Amino acid sequence: MNTSLRLAILAPFALTLAACGDSTEEAAAGSLEGDAIAAIPAPEGTSWLEVASKTDEGGFVIGNPDAPLKLVEFASHTCGACAYFAENGSTPLQQDYVDTGVVSYEIRPLLRDPVDVTISTLAQCGAPESFHALSDQAWGSLASFYENMEANQSAYQAAMQAAPDQRFLRLAEAAGLIDFFAARGLSADQARSCLTDAQGIETIANTSRSAAEELNVTGTPTFFLNGQRLDGNQWAQVEPILQRAGAR
Repeated sequence: MNTSLRLAILAPFALTLAACGDSTEEAAAGSLEGDAIAAIPAPEGTSWLEVASKTDEGGFVIGNPDAPLKLVEFASHTCGACAYFAENGSTPLQQDYVDTGVVSYEIRPLLRDPVDVTISTLAQCGAPESFHALSDQAWGSLASFYENMEANQSAYQAAMQAAPDQRFLRLAEAAGLIDFFAARGLSADQARSCLTDAQGIETIANTSRSAAEELNVTGTPTFFLNGQRLDGNQWAQVEPILQRAGAR
């Protein structure tokens, strides 16, 4: 994405300033060592991967609500490092750890720019159960969204000049996001309703900012396990921490 387009995206919307793949805060001191935790069966006929809810901090959590290990990721939908984690870590995390009932996994969106707001709003527009899957698929297609905007600069520029209740809808149209999410179960009408809900989007942005400021999160992805900040932001670093804490 060229510099002028990136700067233009940032200009009209005051959001949390977070770096992608970087955090100035050191990992908290303390031990996450623990004995091996036995798998916790889901209710008969269900999977923990089907259990999801929205949290008071604006996050979306999947897995056993009473899991002894609670993993929280602050993530931006326009962050390449977050996309890399989604590609390399999301599936093993969910299949090998969340599905056992030992780990729950919450993503808290940390909004950085208007495109991030647009993608996050659409991912949150459906049921909580769909948020993680939609987010992973959006991260996997992030490059194509920017390519669409580069190819439709006039539509993009018009979007950035639109009224606040139309801006994110126009951005979604310029990036091809309406069709992308429609192909994954979110109807175009539902998408348009969420994207033109200025008050709802402001609430999402304010909640995102407050949750990040409370924990001094300045980079994405940033992980916490049982409230303790982790030193590492990719699966190769996170998985050994989960294992030492008892998910093994």
